[in-house]
Amino acid sequence: MTDPAFPVHESHVSIAPMEPLSPEEIARYQRHILLPEIGGAGQQKLKAARVLVIGAGGLGAPVLQYLAAAGVGTVGIADDDRVSLSNLQRQVIHDSGTIGELKTESAAFAIARLNPHVKVIRFEERFSAESARRHLSGFDLLIDGSDNFDTRYTAADAAEAARIPLVTGAVGRFDGSVTVVKPYETGPDGTLNPSYRDLFPEKPPAGLIPVCAETGVIGALTGVIGTLMAMEAIKLVTGTGEPLVGRLLLYDAMSARFDTIRYRRRRPKQNQAS
Repeated sequence: MTDPAFPVHESHVSIAPMEPLSPEEIARYQRHILLPEIGGAGQQKLKAARVLVIGAGGLGAPVLQYLAAAGVGTVGIADDDRVSLSNLQRQVIHDSGTIGELKTESAAFAIARLNPHVKVIRFEERFSAESARRHLSGFDLLIDGSDNFDTRYTAADAAEAARIPLVTGAVGRFDGSVTVVKPYETGPDGTLNPSYRDLFPEKPPAGLIPVCAETGVIGALTGVIGTLMAMEAIKLVTGTGEPLVGRLLLYDAMSARFDTIRYRRRRPKQNQAS
């Protein structure tokens, strides 16, 4: 059952009208346009796309940079934090000159320098169920680069209610993961795709999994996972390749190894007669 607070998009191409590419844009995105899998039509889809990114931190930084470079027309950034010196080891969209600034502001300036064709919408607030109801209907893809389970579950529930794809990633000290969630659609076998809660049924107890501020994290790892998240977003927007739906991609930086775990929708428990 859909949430009436969110409009339903039957196809998750863009909710914005397609616009022709200018000569400058054609030159800028030439390497994309040369790819038969993308081409001019795919680049127009990227231009029309409206993507909301949760967090302008370790994961959000490379996501924002590569989406902007790719020509995603509208990028929303939801973050209520300010840039600190300790962020700069991994949050590469910020720099020493932006310490103390709002991360949304710092990221918006960096995006403007990288690609003036990208419109940035700043939400200087923590992503929540309430903010999702106010803002998510204006976007056709959600990317979760947050660093806590409360936001991850909120993002998953909001994207499912709005019937838009979710790209979500996470990192530990030397490892990370990425998946794509589209539980409102059916897979090739005719069954509904799994939800985030099919992969992670319950939040871990508070304090069980320490945050990077307590244990540390290798900076380049967030670049690897964030770049993979941006790649999944580009695939979803352009309709290229096979997104990580029903698959959790795991990366172990210490052994330089990728593994993939498949997961399915959980069957509802049957009521048993007493």
